[in-house]
Amino acid sequence: MTDSSLQRRAAFRRQVEARQGLLVAGVFNALSARIASDIGFQALYLSGAGVTNMSLGLPDLGFVGLDEMAGHTARVRDAVALPLIVDADTGFGNALNVRHAVRVLERSGADAIQFEDQVLPKKCGHFNGKEVISSAEMVGKLKAAVDAREDPNLMIIARTDACAVEGMESAIERAHRYVEAGADILFIEATERLGDIRRLPGLFRTPNLINIVIGGKTPTLDRAELADLGYGIVLYANAGLQSAALGMQRALKTLLEHGRLDEDPALVVPFAERQRLVDKARFDQLERAYAGQDR
Repeated sequence: MTDSSLQRRAAFRRQVEARQGLLVAGVFNALSARIASDIGFQALYLSGAGVTNMSLGLPDLGFVGLDEMAGHTARVRDAVALPLIVDADTGFGNALNVRHAVRVLERSGADAIQFEDQVLPKKCGHFNGKEVISSAEMVGKLKAAVDAREDPNLMIIARTDACAVEGMESAIERAHRYVEAGADILFIEATERLGDIRRLPGLFRTPNLINIVIGGKTPTLDRAELADLGYGIVLYANAGLQSAALGMQRALKTLLEHGRLDEDPALVVPFAERQRLVDKARFDQLERAYAGQDR
């Protein structure tokens, strides 16, 4: 572990534990991470759904594995210096698989890792028909995750999908057990009632994460209001994905209809902006520095 990673994780933990509604953007590859960083977000979330949708063209039904998420984590970490939460779904198996996942993802550059209590293969938290494992099995997974990390400031996020399956009170009971197992952040997914959204942060000393899925089951509240309620993280896991898909639809439809596509800033980023986003000027400078000189 480098000093920079240790410092980044410690600072990120302090941000989350302040419970001031840190706004986190979901990303699905290195370029989306660069864009979110460039805009000014202070932390990122590598979305399993985002990787599945954008890399495989498949729905969020548990199709990505640890190797794919580790590869994306390493590429995002190489592209940006921001704190990075990595979605590890169910941990890709049992408690031993969770242990292995933590070791791999921590080395790949994760600053927090999220595990959920769904049955493998999982479903998007805002899909119907979810199933959950027993709370005892999830507790074992979380203990394995906590034991596996090398840096104690690598945060373990415990997500429960029990609200849709067993009801909110069961989800709250599970969350308390997950805190006892060592979870650093709680994530009660697909909370549908405003009253529950408003009361959840007050039930736990551990920071809560709320996930706003555009078009999903959880009502949308302003970040400022969620901060006042005491949420540690306000996550928009796939806002970037949905906006990117819309942008491609609009630009490519224009190309198909008109047979040409000009550098219209309403449809595409300019060529120069594209090169800025991938930091081409730095590589030009490096190329000049490394170029040999004839004598």
